[in-house]
Amino acid sequence: MPLDTDTRIATAVAREAAARLGQRWLVAPAIAYGASGEHQSFAGTISVGTEALTLLLLEYGRSAACWASRLVFVNGHGGNVAALRAAVRRLRAEGRDAGWFPCAAAGGDAHAGHTETSLLLHLSPAEVRTDRWQAGNGAPLTELLPSMRRGGVAAVSSVGVLGDPTTATAAEGNRILAEMVDGCVGRVARWSPQPDGMLT
Repeated sequence: MPLDTDTRIATAVAREAAARLGQRWLVAPAIAYGASGEHQSFAGTISVGTEALTLLLLEYGRSAACWASRLVFVNGHGGNVAALRAAVRRLRAEGRDAGWFPCAAAGGDAHAGHTETSLLLHLSPAEVRTDRWQAGNGAPLTELLPSMRRGGVAAVSSVGVLGDPTTATAAEGNRILAEMVDGCVGRVARWSPQPDGMLT
């Protein structure tokens, strides 16, 4: 999978959601780096950490709010959630109308498994090396988190995969993307941010 998998997914969701929501919504270039320290044991990982990402999102939001009446961060990586919560909560406390949306699929696996691989087979099929895929740890994320908090993804998967990419298909990726876009459109249209800014 390409190193910018999460960015590609979030960008696709944002673009399709904005197209459906109408001309009021602009899609800015993606913030391509985030808090990915849990993957640091694997080559290709570049993480700026939660503290730096929080500050970046906060200043980004402050700047955008000078001309945008409402701001949505579309997030493609679970490791960014703490920074999103902190930054968007602060933006809202400062009177800026910001929220965030998580790109998640019902019943999806956590990392480089069926869900993300299906999405990439749909979005960027030439970038997926199907000759090298292999299943990783398929346990639910809730079971894996305690070990991951202590030792990152490497503590629960020697190959860095959480799920099974070998079952992925482009058709499934199309379905998952549509589910994510529908979720984003619905939440933005309702505009009901939780205290941490996540749209519900």
